[in-house]
Amino acid sequence: MASVGAGSAIPVTRAAARSHTVHVETQARVHFKDITGLVQKAVADSGAQSGICFLFVPHTTAAILINENDDAALQNDLDEFLKRLAPRDATYHHNDGNCDAHLKAAVIGNSKSLFVEGGRLVLGRWQGIFLCEFDGPRRRELRIKVMPD
Repeated sequence: MASVGAGSAIPVTRAAARSHTVHVETQARVHFKDITGLVQKAVADSGAQSGICFLFVPHTTAAILINENDDAALQNDLDEFLKRLAPRDATYHHNDGNCDAHLKAAVIGNSKSLFVEGGRLVLGRWQGIFLCEFDGPRRRELRIKVMPD
């Protein structure tokens, strides 16, 4: 209850958090899939005008990335950079054939948080949200939680 004066109070109604689970199909072993529109739709469907949007992929060989989505060549550069960082054919202690995918996902991270203002995600002019697949093609689960202020 919010207090407005001596002896009176106005009930404060707060929108509930909304959780969504969506499945995303990837088409290649390494795939940077733009999910910006999908996440924005979840925010719009939540009705939240202001708050936080949490993203999480419950996988050890997939990640969430926020980066430029204006030029697809950047995805190729990122893929080449990560291949140099964790080559697929290197010798690893965890030698099940996809250790490079685990390492790449660990570097990028499996969760992100974004501000919501005016019912929309707050992203920079050139930014987009990508589900990064490093051991595909697969059907990946994406968890989205919108927490209104």
